[in-house]
Amino acid sequence: MNYNLLVKTELFRGISEDEAEAMIKCLQARHKSFNKGEFIYRAGDIADSMGLVISGGVNIENDDIWGNKSIINHAGRGQVFAETYACVPNQAMMVNVVAAEQTEVLFLNTEKMLKTCPSSCSFHARLIRNLLSVTALKNMHLSRRIFHTTPKTIRGKLLSYLSDQAMQQGKYKFTIPFDRQQLADYLGVDRSAMSNELGKMKREGLLDFTKNSFQLLEAATKEGGFH
Repeated sequence: MNYNLLVKTELFRGISEDEAEAMIKCLQARHKSFNKGEFIYRAGDIADSMGLVISGGVNIENDDIWGNKSIINHAGRGQVFAETYACVPNQAMMVNVVAAEQTEVLFLNTEKMLKTCPSSCSFHARLIRNLLSVTALKNMHLSRRIFHTTPKTIRGKLLSYLSDQAMQQGKYKFTIPFDRQQLADYLGVDRSAMSNELGKMKREGLLDFTKNSFQLLEAATKEGGFH
């Protein structure tokens, strides 16, 4: 286990490497690897452990009865998933968690995390506080998706998402965690229609892109309201 990486995550913020090592043993953490496209959790599963992405990334997806897919969120390196379900006993998951690429996950038993250990160690309490902070941040990310999917046009959705990515990363040239199909699923639009709109925006000088790398140009910053 790379404890140097672990203590740099939001979940283990303020915890030393020695403390993290003791905590991993206390929580009986499990380490597992997944191939791209492999299901980590399926809708209907009961999750007793939250996942911490060590490498790679996972998509949180929802499939309706007709097979239409919607990507609700993405968790990259150092981020957690399924923490809400793991905190509620016997709550069936309403979403799938799928490896977006070759991914390593550290599973942490949430019941053991929420119960203070016999030694009442201070770093255990800090971990619980960090979990609350992480959960609040995840709620903010879900709110962002609502903002991105609210515009009625595909262009409006794209401008909302891409300008937000630029603001989060602090630069006009950035990469996103989705390929074209995943971005279309996240925004809830048809892939072909979205690709056509991206092509129009590129020809109009709003942006430039190569695969999942984007650059917002001056016209896009004015139209999208990015400052």
